[in-house]
Amino acid sequence: MTHRRSLLLAAAGSLAAPGLRAQGAEWPSRTVRVIVGFPPGGSVDVLTRILAERMQARTGQAWVVENRPGAGGNISAEALARSAPDGHTIAMLPISIYAINRFLYARLPFDPDRDLIPASLVWDFPNVAVVSAQHVPARTLAEFVAWAKARPGGISYGSSGVGTTIHLSGALFAARNGIEATHVPFRGAAQTIPAMLAGDIHFAIDGLASYMPLIQEGKVRALAITADQRWPTLPDVPTMAEAGVPDFVIMPWSTWSFPAGTPPRIVARLAELVRELTAGPEMARRAIEVGARWRSSTPEETRAFIQSELPRWQEMVRISGARVE
Repeated sequence: MTHRRSLLLAAAGSLAAPGLRAQGAEWPSRTVRVIVGFPPGGSVDVLTRILAERMQARTGQAWVVENRPGAGGNISAEALARSAPDGHTIAMLPISIYAINRFLYARLPFDPDRDLIPASLVWDFPNVAVVSAQHVPARTLAEFVAWAKARPGGISYGSSGVGTTIHLSGALFAARNGIEATHVPFRGAAQTIPAMLAGDIHFAIDGLASYMPLIQEGKVRALAITADQRWPTLPDVPTMAEAGVPDFVIMPWSTWSFPAGTPPRIVARLAELVRELTAGPEMARRAIEVGARWRSSTPEETRAFIQSELPRWQEMVRISGARVE
Protein backbone atom coordinates (compact mmCIF):
# COMPACT_ATOMS: atom_id res chain seq x y z
CA MET A 1 0.00 0.00 0.00
CA THR A 2 2.81 2.41 0.86
CA HIS A 3 4.45 1.73 -2.48
CA ARG A 4 1.17 2.30 -4.30
CA ARG A 5 0.59 5.59 -2.44
CA SER A 6 4.08 6.74 -3.40
CA LEU A 7 3.40 6.00 -7.04
CA LEU A 8 0.13 7.92 -6.91
CA LEU A 9 1.78 10.93 -5.26
CA ALA A 10 4.56 10.89 -7.83
CA ALA A 11 2.03 10.76 -10.65
CA ALA A 12 0.07 13.62 -9.12
CA GLY A 13 3.24 15.64 -8.78
CA SER A 14 4.15 15.09 -12.40
CA LEU A 15 0.70 16.34 -13.40
CA ALA A 16 0.80 19.37 -11.11
CA ALA A 17 4.31 20.47 -11.98
CA PRO A 18 3.56 21.55 -15.55
CA GLY A 19 0.74 23.74 -14.28
CA LEU A 20 3.03 25.38 -11.78
CA ARG A 21 5.74 25.83 -14.36
CA ALA A 22 3.25 27.29 -16.81
CA GLN A 23 2.46 30.00 -14.29
CA GLY A 24 6.15 30.70 -13.68
CA ALA A 25 5.60 29.82 -10.01
CA GLU A 26 9.26 28.96 -9.43
CA TRP A 27 10.50 32.22 -10.95
CA PRO A 28 12.49 34.05 -9.78
CA SER A 29 14.55 31.68 -7.71
CA ARG A 30 17.36 34.12 -6.92
CA THR A 31 18.35 37.78 -7.29
CA VAL A 32 17.09 39.50 -10.44
CA ARG A 33 19.52 41.86 -12.16
CA VAL A 34 17.73 44.88 -13.65
CA ILE A 35 19.69 46.83 -16.29
CA VAL A 36 18.76 50.48 -16.87
CA GLY A 37 20.27 52.41 -19.76
CA PHE A 38 20.11 55.79 -18.04
CA PRO A 39 21.99 57.42 -15.13
CA PRO A 40 20.69 57.25 -11.56
CA GLY A 41 18.15 59.87 -10.53
CA GLY A 42 16.40 60.40 -13.85
CA SER A 43 12.77 59.57 -14.57
CA VAL A 44 13.48 56.15 -16.08
CA ASP A 45 15.73 55.18 -13.17
CA VAL A 46 13.24 56.39 -10.56
CA LEU A 47 10.28 54.60 -12.17
CA THR A 48 12.31 51.41 -12.58
CA ARG A 49 13.26 51.44 -8.91
CA ILE A 50 9.64 52.05 -7.84
CA LEU A 51 8.53 48.98 -9.77
CA ALA A 52 11.58 46.90 -8.77
CA GLU A 53 10.69 47.51 -5.11
CA ARG A 54 7.19 46.20 -5.75
CA MET A 55 8.54 43.21 -7.67
CA GLN A 56 10.92 42.39 -4.83
CA ALA A 57 8.14 42.53 -2.25
CA ARG A 58 5.88 40.32 -4.37
CA THR A 59 8.46 37.68 -5.42
CA GLY A 60 10.54 37.48 -2.23
CA GLN A 61 13.75 37.84 -4.24
CA ALA A 62 16.05 40.85 -4.51
CA TRP A 63 15.73 43.02 -7.64
CA VAL A 64 19.00 44.92 -8.04
CA VAL A 65 19.14 47.88 -10.44
CA GLU A 66 22.33 48.30 -12.47
CA ASN A 67 22.75 51.54 -14.44
CA ARG A 68 24.45 51.12 -17.83
CA PRO A 69 23.91 54.47 -19.63
CA GLY A 70 25.19 55.53 -23.02
CA ALA A 71 24.80 55.24 -26.79
CA GLY A 72 21.07 55.86 -26.83
CA GLY A 73 20.41 52.80 -24.69
CA ASN A 74 22.51 50.50 -26.88
CA ILE A 75 24.96 49.69 -24.08
CA SER A 76 22.19 48.40 -21.84
CA ALA A 77 20.54 46.46 -24.67
CA GLU A 78 23.80 44.82 -25.66
CA ALA A 79 24.43 43.84 -22.04
CA LEU A 80 20.98 42.26 -21.90
CA ALA A 81 21.43 40.44 -25.23
CA ARG A 82 24.64 38.87 -23.94
CA SER A 83 23.07 37.71 -20.66
CA ALA A 84 21.98 34.18 -19.81
CA PRO A 85 18.33 33.66 -20.85
CA ASP A 86 17.28 32.23 -17.50
CA GLY A 87 14.92 35.01 -16.48
CA HIS A 88 17.23 36.53 -13.88
CA THR A 89 18.56 39.36 -16.04
CA ILE A 90 16.06 41.84 -17.44
CA ALA A 91 16.30 45.41 -18.69
CA MET A 92 14.11 48.45 -18.86
CA LEU A 93 14.60 49.24 -22.53
CA PRO A 94 13.42 52.57 -23.95
CA ILE A 95 11.66 53.27 -27.23
CA SER A 96 15.02 53.95 -28.88
CA ILE A 97 16.06 50.28 -28.72
CA TYR A 98 13.07 48.92 -30.58
CA ALA A 99 11.81 51.81 -32.73
CA ILE A 100 14.56 54.39 -33.35
CA ASN A 101 18.13 53.10 -33.26
CA ARG A 102 17.62 50.56 -36.05
CA PHE A 103 16.99 53.54 -38.37
CA LEU A 104 19.52 55.88 -36.76
CA TYR A 105 22.70 53.83 -36.35
CA ALA A 106 24.74 52.48 -39.24
CA ARG A 107 25.46 49.38 -37.14
CA LEU A 108 24.06 47.97 -33.91
CA PRO A 109 25.82 45.47 -31.61
CA PHE A 110 22.56 43.52 -31.35
CA ASP A 111 19.45 42.78 -33.39
CA PRO A 112 16.37 44.01 -31.51
CA ASP A 113 14.11 41.48 -33.23
CA ARG A 114 16.42 38.49 -32.88
CA ASP A 115 18.28 39.09 -29.61
CA LEU A 116 15.65 40.65 -27.33
CA ILE A 117 12.20 39.72 -26.04
CA PRO A 118 9.91 42.61 -25.03
CA ALA A 119 7.69 41.26 -22.25
CA SER A 120 5.46 44.23 -21.47
CA LEU A 121 5.07 47.94 -21.91
CA VAL A 122 5.60 49.55 -18.52
CA TRP A 123 4.97 53.27 -18.92
CA ASP A 124 4.84 56.15 -21.32
CA PHE A 125 5.19 59.86 -20.75
CA PRO A 126 4.61 63.10 -22.65
CA ASN A 127 7.07 65.65 -23.87
CA VAL A 128 6.22 69.31 -23.37
CA ALA A 129 6.91 72.23 -25.71
CA VAL A 130 8.72 74.86 -23.65
CA VAL A 131 10.30 78.27 -24.15
CA SER A 132 12.13 80.68 -21.89
CA ALA A 133 9.67 83.11 -20.35
CA GLN A 134 12.34 85.81 -20.39
CA HIS A 135 13.66 85.46 -23.95
CA VAL A 136 10.64 84.33 -25.99
CA PRO A 137 7.54 86.57 -25.99
CA ALA A 138 5.11 83.90 -27.26
CA ARG A 139 2.42 82.78 -24.84
CA THR A 140 0.76 80.24 -27.12
CA LEU A 141 2.08 77.71 -29.60
CA ALA A 142 0.53 79.65 -32.52
CA GLU A 143 2.28 82.81 -31.35
CA PHE A 144 5.56 80.93 -31.11
CA VAL A 145 5.24 79.58 -34.66
CA ALA A 146 4.57 83.10 -35.98
CA TRP A 147 7.47 84.52 -33.94
CA ALA A 148 9.85 81.76 -35.10
CA LYS A 149 8.96 82.24 -38.78
CA ALA A 150 9.59 85.98 -38.51
CA ARG A 151 13.06 85.60 -37.01
CA PRO A 152 15.94 86.12 -39.44
CA GLY A 153 17.89 82.85 -39.45
CA GLY A 154 15.10 81.00 -37.67
CA ILE A 155 15.39 79.48 -34.22
CA SER A 156 17.40 76.85 -32.36
CA TYR A 157 16.05 73.97 -30.33
CA GLY A 158 17.77 71.81 -27.77
CA SER A 159 17.70 68.10 -27.05
CA SER A 160 19.46 65.48 -24.97
CA GLY A 161 21.30 64.11 -28.01
CA VAL A 162 21.09 63.16 -31.66
CA GLY A 163 18.25 60.78 -32.43
CA THR A 164 16.51 61.08 -29.07
CA THR A 165 12.74 61.45 -28.98
CA ILE A 166 13.38 65.06 -27.95
CA HIS A 167 15.49 65.73 -31.05
CA LEU A 168 13.06 63.95 -33.36
CA SER A 169 10.07 65.76 -31.84
CA GLY A 170 11.72 69.13 -32.40
CA ALA A 171 12.65 68.26 -35.97
CA LEU A 172 9.13 67.05 -36.76
CA PHE A 173 7.58 70.16 -35.23
CA ALA A 174 9.81 72.46 -37.27
CA ALA A 175 9.11 70.56 -40.49
CA ARG A 176 5.36 70.48 -39.91
CA ASN A 177 5.21 74.22 -39.29
CA GLY A 178 7.70 75.40 -41.91
CA ILE A 179 10.13 76.76 -39.33
CA GLU A 180 13.83 77.14 -40.04
CA ALA A 181 15.35 75.49 -36.99
CA THR A 182 18.83 74.46 -35.90
CA HIS A 183 19.25 71.46 -33.62
CA VAL A 184 21.61 71.91 -30.65
CA PRO A 185 22.33 68.61 -28.90
CA PHE A 186 23.26 68.51 -25.22
CA ARG A 187 23.97 65.64 -22.85
CA GLY A 188 20.65 66.02 -21.08
CA ALA A 189 18.11 68.45 -19.66
CA ALA A 190 20.64 69.53 -17.03
CA GLN A 191 22.54 71.25 -19.85
CA THR A 192 19.60 72.18 -22.06
CA ILE A 193 17.81 74.13 -19.35
CA PRO A 194 20.62 76.62 -18.55
CA ALA A 195 21.08 77.26 -22.27
CA MET A 196 17.37 77.98 -22.63
CA LEU A 197 17.29 80.26 -19.60
CA ALA A 198 20.30 82.14 -20.98
CA GLY A 199 18.60 82.62 -24.34
CA ASP A 200 21.15 80.49 -26.21
CA ILE A 201 18.39 78.22 -27.52
CA HIS A 202 14.78 79.17 -28.12
CA PHE A 203 12.73 76.03 -27.80
CA ALA A 204 12.57 72.37 -26.79
CA ILE A 205 10.03 69.56 -26.80
CA ASP A 206 11.48 67.78 -23.81
CA GLY A 207 10.47 65.42 -21.01
CA LEU A 208 7.90 66.97 -18.71
CA ALA A 209 9.50 65.88 -15.44
CA SER A 210 12.67 67.90 -16.03
CA TYR A 211 10.77 71.14 -16.59
CA MET A 212 7.94 71.03 -14.06
CA PRO A 213 9.76 73.02 -11.35
CA LEU A 214 10.72 75.73 -13.86
CA ILE A 215 7.19 75.87 -15.25
CA GLN A 216 5.81 76.26 -11.74
CA GLU A 217 8.35 79.01 -10.98
CA GLY A 218 7.43 80.88 -14.18
CA LYS A 219 10.94 80.71 -15.63
CA VAL A 220 9.85 78.46 -18.48
CA ARG A 221 6.54 78.66 -20.34
CA ALA A 222 4.76 75.45 -21.34
CA LEU A 223 3.00 75.94 -24.69
CA ALA A 224 1.65 72.45 -25.40
CA ILE A 225 1.97 68.85 -24.35
CA THR A 226 2.41 65.88 -26.67
CA ALA A 227 -0.08 63.64 -24.85
CA ASP A 228 -3.45 62.61 -26.27
CA GLN A 229 -5.20 64.54 -23.49
CA ARG A 230 -4.33 67.24 -20.98
CA TRP A 231 -1.93 66.16 -18.28
CA PRO A 232 -3.07 66.08 -14.62
CA THR A 233 -0.21 68.26 -13.36
CA LEU A 234 -0.63 70.82 -16.18
CA PRO A 235 -4.39 71.11 -16.61
CA ASP A 236 -4.18 74.56 -18.24
CA VAL A 237 -1.65 73.53 -20.91
CA PRO A 238 -3.28 72.40 -24.17
CA THR A 239 -2.41 69.30 -26.12
CA MET A 240 -0.63 69.78 -29.43
CA ALA A 241 -3.92 69.14 -31.23
CA GLU A 242 -5.72 71.76 -29.12
CA ALA A 243 -2.86 74.19 -29.80
CA GLY A 244 -3.24 73.79 -33.56
CA VAL A 245 -0.80 70.98 -34.42
CA PRO A 246 -2.80 67.80 -35.17
CA ASP A 247 -1.41 64.28 -35.24
CA PHE A 248 1.39 65.09 -32.80
CA VAL A 249 0.82 62.61 -29.99
CA ILE A 250 4.33 61.54 -29.00
CA MET A 251 4.54 59.45 -25.84
CA PRO A 252 7.96 57.81 -25.44
CA TRP A 253 7.58 54.37 -23.86
CA SER A 254 9.67 51.68 -22.21
CA THR A 255 9.48 47.90 -21.93
CA TRP A 256 10.63 45.21 -19.54
CA SER A 257 12.70 42.98 -21.79
CA PHE A 258 14.58 39.67 -21.60
CA PRO A 259 17.37 38.19 -23.70
CA ALA A 260 16.27 35.89 -26.51
CA GLY A 261 15.80 32.30 -25.39
CA THR A 262 14.15 33.16 -22.08
CA PRO A 263 11.32 30.65 -21.41
CA PRO A 264 7.94 32.03 -22.54
CA ARG A 265 6.35 31.18 -19.17
CA ILE A 266 8.76 33.59 -17.44
CA VAL A 267 8.16 36.31 -20.01
CA ALA A 268 4.40 35.93 -19.55
CA ARG A 269 4.71 35.93 -15.75
CA LEU A 270 6.61 39.22 -15.77
CA ALA A 271 3.89 40.79 -17.92
CA GLU A 272 1.29 39.58 -15.41
CA LEU A 273 3.23 41.13 -12.54
CA VAL A 274 3.47 44.48 -14.34
CA ARG A 275 -0.30 44.54 -14.77
CA GLU A 276 -0.92 43.58 -11.14
CA LEU A 277 1.66 45.80 -9.49
CA THR A 278 1.00 49.02 -11.41
CA ALA A 279 -2.75 49.01 -10.73
CA GLY A 280 -4.39 51.35 -8.25
CA PRO A 281 -4.50 55.08 -7.48
CA GLU A 282 -1.38 55.13 -5.29
CA MET A 283 0.83 53.75 -8.06
CA ALA A 284 -0.82 56.09 -10.57
CA ARG A 285 0.01 59.02 -8.30
CA ARG A 286 3.65 57.98 -7.98
CA ALA A 287 4.00 57.77 -11.77
CA ILE A 288 2.32 61.14 -12.35
CA GLU A 289 4.76 62.71 -9.86
CA VAL A 290 7.62 61.55 -12.09
CA GLY A 291 5.80 62.76 -15.22
CA ALA A 292 4.63 59.38 -16.52
CA ARG A 293 1.73 56.95 -16.56
CA TRP A 294 1.87 53.20 -16.13
CA ARG A 295 1.05 50.84 -18.97
CA SER A 296 0.90 47.07 -19.24
CA SER A 297 0.52 44.57 -22.07
CA THR A 298 0.95 40.91 -22.86
CA PRO A 299 4.11 39.86 -24.73
CA GLU A 300 2.03 39.45 -27.89
CA GLU A 301 0.45 42.89 -27.51
CA THR A 302 3.86 44.41 -26.85
CA ARG A 303 5.37 42.99 -30.04
CA ALA A 304 2.37 44.13 -32.08
CA PHE A 305 2.58 47.62 -30.59
CA ILE A 306 6.28 47.91 -31.41
CA GLN A 307 5.66 46.90 -35.01
CA SER A 308 2.93 49.53 -35.29
CA GLU A 309 5.34 52.21 -34.05
CA LEU A 310 8.16 51.53 -36.53
CA PRO A 311 6.86 53.49 -39.56
CA ARG A 312 6.30 56.76 -37.69
CA TRP A 313 9.71 56.73 -36.00
CA GLN A 314 11.46 55.77 -39.22
CA GLU A 315 9.83 58.78 -40.84
CA MET A 316 10.84 61.04 -37.96
CA VAL A 317 14.47 59.91 -38.23
CA ARG A 318 14.32 60.62 -41.96
CA ILE A 319 12.92 64.12 -41.40
CA SER A 320 15.61 64.90 -38.84
CA GLY A 321 18.42 63.79 -41.17
CA ALA A 322 20.13 62.19 -38.18
CA ARG A 323 22.64 59.39 -38.70
CA VAL A 324 25.16 57.85 -36.30
CA GLU A 325 28.06 55.91 -37.80
